[in-house]
Amino acid sequence: MKSRIIYNRIAVLRHERKFTRKELAEKIGVNYQTIGYLEREEYNPSLDLAFRISEVFDLPITIIFSTEPLKPLSQELLNNKS
Repeated sequence: MKSRIIYNRIAVLRHERKFTRKELAEKIGVNYQTIGYLEREEYNPSLDLAFRISEVFDLPITIIFSTEPLKPLSQELLNNKS
């Protein structure tokens, strides 16, 4: 079975929180290069890693990860107000 791409908002959230890749990596217990692979969607996180990332950002996994391309957060917020 072919692996599918897991889209994510890690880079956006990391920049928003002013974390470097190294800082985020230390918080979730991975190598900083793993953060780059995740942000470029070259690597799909394990379920455990996805939970650790969601805990650091204090957001539900479904806000951070999706099997469909993610819309910008501003667009999603505007759609939810309608």
